[in-house]
Amino acid sequence: MTDTPTPPAGAGPAAWTPPTRFAVPGRIAVSNRAAATWQRAVLTDIRRETPRAATFRFAVPRWAGHLPGQHLMLRLRAPDGYVAQRHYSIASPPDDLGHVELTLDHVDGGEVSGWFHTVAKPGDEVELRGPLSGFFAWPGDRPALLLGAGSGVVPLMSMVRHHRARNLAVPLRLLVSARGPEELVYASEYGAETTAVFTRDAPPGVPVGRLSAAQVERLLADGPDGGWEAYVCGSNGFAEHASRLLVGAGQPVDRIRIERFG
Repeated sequence: MTDTPTPPAGAGPAAWTPPTRFAVPGRIAVSNRAAATWQRAVLTDIRRETPRAATFRFAVPRWAGHLPGQHLMLRLRAPDGYVAQRHYSIASPPDDLGHVELTLDHVDGGEVSGWFHTVAKPGDEVELRGPLSGFFAWPGDRPALLLGAGSGVVPLMSMVRHHRARNLAVPLRLLVSARGPEELVYASEYGAETTAVFTRDAPPGVPVGRLSAAQVERLLADGPDGGWEAYVCGSNGFAEHASRLLVGAGQPVDRIRIERFG
């Protein structure tokens, strides 16, 4: 199946008509050449998101673009020749041409995240290659139900930003889980499409607890004709929990895409 293209940036709302029978595209093709080619990237800005997470913005002049949900490989080189590589989800939307943003947790003992959070400064150079994988990508052509926890919200935020930048009419909902308000990544950016769940500490009047079956059932019941394509991203534990709730609420297994870490 060929994916439906989204309108150019700056266009009006993209009309979306519920299909009679919702067909789910499979893996989206990616460029093998782009995925295999290392590019120079210059760190231009660092933006604090939470006490332990920050967004790092890079200028990548030859970046070929990406789809929301894709990730890349980042490579650091030490003066003594030591090389470290890590996969990171892309946080920025596709229309942010010539730039890529990554939001990284400061992982205890993490050599790459530790360098970014304690040493990196604007002007530093790294190497990137990608974008990688089309399985978790969302081109903006189908209703998207997004469930993320912690830094698992990073690729989902790329989808939300894409939805807003293109003023898409296709339905999109985000349910994000965090331990408490101070650990809610991108807190200032969330709007009416987002529901936040707090597992340890919550604002006054907001219940504390894990993502529940009732919350998932409500989202599915209020979904568009033809249903949702569900995207789940987070730790192994969250991915297992969220996917079980989705299946239990009636979401078809072949319409759940999962990206996990840890």
